[in-house]
Amino acid sequence: MKALETNNPNLSIYIHIPFCESRCYYCDFCSSVIKDDLVEKYFYYLNLEIELYSEFLKDKIINTLFIGGGTPSSVEAKYIKAVLEKLKTVSSFSKDCEITLEVNPNSIDKSKVHGYLNSGINRFSIGAQSFNDDILKIIGRIHNEDDIFKAVDTLKSFNIINYSLDLMLALPNQKMKDIEYSIKTIEELNPTHLSYYSLILEDSTLLKKLSDEGKLNFPNEDLDREMYHYVINSLRNLGYFQYEISNFSKKGFISRHNLNYWTLKNYLGLGLSSHSNIDTLRFNNFYNFNNYFKAIENKKYPIEYYENLTVKDRVNEFSILGLRLNSGIDISRANEMFNINFSSYYKDEIEKNLNGGLIYIKDNFIKLTDRGRDLSNIVETDFIRL
Repeated sequence: MKALETNNPNLSIYIHIPFCESRCYYCDFCSSVIKDDLVEKYFYYLNLEIELYSEFLKDKIINTLFIGGGTPSSVEAKYIKAVLEKLKTVSSFSKDCEITLEVNPNSIDKSKVHGYLNSGINRFSIGAQSFNDDILKIIGRIHNEDDIFKAVDTLKSFNIINYSLDLMLALPNQKMKDIEYSIKTIEELNPTHLSYYSLILEDSTLLKKLSDEGKLNFPNEDLDREMYHYVINSLRNLGYFQYEISNFSKKGFISRHNLNYWTLKNYLGLGLSSHSNIDTLRFNNFYNFNNYFKAIENKKYPIEYYENLTVKDRVNEFSILGLRLNSGIDISRANEMFNINFSSYYKDEIEKNLNGGLIYIKDNFIKLTDRGRDLSNIVETDFIRL
């Protein structure tokens, strides 16, 4: 890949921390059970990777930054601080830069949070997944409900209100009463942001294997939809605004970083297996530690794969991501970005889904109806040009 460049100074950054205390049974992300010597080595090379991008980053303004994994809170806070300090030597952070850290309920304490705040972290995403201890064990989580409460209390002891709870639907043995209890607990904890994703059984995961062997009992599709609608309606009554199919926010607390992904803004991924999208260039780093280290030793970007996206590729992605947003597909922005007439380009697809009651058009935005949300995969498929 030739030297990276763009005329757009605004940038989001994702940093991948590939370490966990144990591997969850549903996870197919790039992660490794934590080993102190590997952690030390990894962060050394991560800082070297930042140096490789110093020429690209020198005139950029970082508006959002997300540190994910893995479990970033499984490593000492000093490593997170060092990476952020390194970035600040080669780039500029906007005054209101949103800096998010993913944490597990069982792996944060007051000492770590103090270190995170001193590093500039101003938003936290807590991987709660469920408030049912039995379900947490089934999916391989090593925390329990009490740990979630303790984690929230720890954040609140620092007057931190900008935090999200990540929760899951359609988990093994999950019943409607579990979702009802979750809503009551959310009301009690009062986070400013929530992500509520339905479980997807990924190949090569233990949950997929157990499911294939008939050893797990999952909610059927009808119950999954009933749970989802109950979540939407209940959260609305609690003052949460749904701005994406699986994301809900109190006023002023949307995830700006994720919104940048969904609106096709530029982002640079750093670290093992991270993904990037700069204008029409999409690329991802090596998934293997040794390959990642070797490339950086040779002063090369640790990129395993890249592609130059066509206008068709970009329009496809813009449309699919736009449909996930409650605001919908911005027709005017699409016309400007891709120099097309979006309404003509997708004339047949728009007409089909309008007639099917799956979308509607308001103020030059294409939005999913309530029924369209339940059938979003079908609508998205219609908007993919092969």
